[in-house]
Amino acid sequence: MAYVKHWANNEKLNKTELKKLEKDGLKILEDIPYYAANGFDSIPKDQWDLFKWAGLYLQRPKEDGYFMMRVNVPSGFLTNAQVLALAGIARDYGRGVFDITTRQAIQFHWLEIQQIPDIFARLEAVGLSSAGACGDITRTIVGNPIAGLDPNELFDTSSIVKEVYDYFQKNEDFSNLPRKYKVSISANINNASNAEINCVSFTPAVKVIDGVEKKGFHLKVGGGLSSRPFLAQTVDVFIEPERTLEVAIAVTTIFRDYGFREKRHLARLKFLIADWGVEKFREKLEEYTGPLPTKGEEPAGEWNAGYFYGVHDQKQAGLKFLGFNVPVGRLDAEEVFELARISTKYGNGEIRTCNSQNLIIPNIPDENVDALLAEPIFQRITINPNSFIGHAVSCTGIEYCNLALVETKERMRLIAEELDNRLALDVPVRMHMVGCPNSCGQRQIADIGFQGIQVRNKNKEMIEAYEIYVGGTLNDGGQFNQKLKGKIPAEQLTGVVEHLLQYFSAEKTAGESFFSFVKRIGIEPLQTALDSYLEIQAHGVSI
Repeated sequence: MAYVKHWANNEKLNKTELKKLEKDGLKILEDIPYYAANGFDSIPKDQWDLFKWAGLYLQRPKEDGYFMMRVNVPSGFLTNAQVLALAGIARDYGRGVFDITTRQAIQFHWLEIQQIPDIFARLEAVGLSSAGACGDITRTIVGNPIAGLDPNELFDTSSIVKEVYDYFQKNEDFSNLPRKYKVSISANINNASNAEINCVSFTPAVKVIDGVEKKGFHLKVGGGLSSRPFLAQTVDVFIEPERTLEVAIAVTTIFRDYGFREKRHLARLKFLIADWGVEKFREKLEEYTGPLPTKGEEPAGEWNAGYFYGVHDQKQAGLKFLGFNVPVGRLDAEEVFELARISTKYGNGEIRTCNSQNLIIPNIPDENVDALLAEPIFQRITINPNSFIGHAVSCTGIEYCNLALVETKERMRLIAEELDNRLALDVPVRMHMVGCPNSCGQRQIADIGFQGIQVRNKNKEMIEAYEIYVGGTLNDGGQFNQKLKGKIPAEQLTGVVEHLLQYFSAEKTAGESFFSFVKRIGIEPLQTALDSYLEIQAHGVSI
């Protein structure tokens, strides 16, 4: 259906909005065959940003003409054919690099424009797409990676996620949103989809209607991270599963038509919700949907942060799903081919990705579990990782990303592995590292978050450094971590973190989580511990 861009005559539109009025972002898909045939130099620079709508970003440095591609994986579900296709793309075009993102997507690097049509064809042949994986558009839908198998879900959301994703995929009615737009849909009671940090989330709920208990969703809106993070707020509505798409369309329409388009840094849905409030938002929502029931009850367990390590019973008798650690989310293509072989040999070939950058192999008969785990690949990709590497998350970082200020992925891996060699704690500590304020690595919800910056050392040279944040969670509605004062040079970061964790170990009670510890003592004692360590190390690199 056609819609009216009623914002088109606004004289204060930002430059990106003016460009989108001239050309819808999805139109780049029509141009790519020409650019592929004529080479990277045939692409005008003013078209580079539009490649985001095709799921493509130019890597650092942009002028070299290498692309990063993000492939949508709604709810993390991958068939064997899809896994093989993705592994083949990484091997043939991406120098073997295969990354799992914090939104369950797959990311490639080193792609060249002449390769893109074949990559698109390979994806389409197995029902995958990179369209809308970036840009001012509905991104891939985050969900419960064990939907349909999950003993801790109210109902199976698999078909709902597919319906909503398919509706918005390449839909030009919703391809010109004010900014990126992130949706999650999950009925897992352990908040596997990190609902509070998404623009829009459908979360598990129950409500008695006409004397009958119904299972459905609550609606949370206005979450998001970056330099001004917000936790999503719950709208006073109850949504029956069959109305999910209708409500998703209504919410997206409101964002499209009423979201802010003058200042790009204020264009996310979270700023509209902050301005309107959830009650006004509900009133507008019901103009599209008609009256909705008020909210019911939320059956909620402990937040699992997307971790499923170990061997677990499925709903289906005699079958297990196995949760594996992928260190900082990075695999190589040959490992992915091996995982595809193993998942077919011992199960039904499926693999599922998690927003913790890990993976699950489902549908393994009980009698096949031991033989599967004996495969050599599971020495690195293990169901029982060491604690720090098993709870380490990282964005792409300066290696490929034009926005990043520092190295992240390899540094996070090395720090976690070193801490595993030095320390043993009775609880896991989740560490997230990001290379810039955009926070693709979601540092705000970590026990300990690291945000990369650039500073000058005593010789006035620019060096990589990090800010440290402590005490994040999504339990009980969520709380973002708090910043400690100080800018830590990269070479000191491992020592600093070790010192803070030794303090935690010495002062915590048995079984006390890092979040609970920070909540109990406050950040001042941690600040004092950090300051004392930096003073002792003052003979090293100074800021």
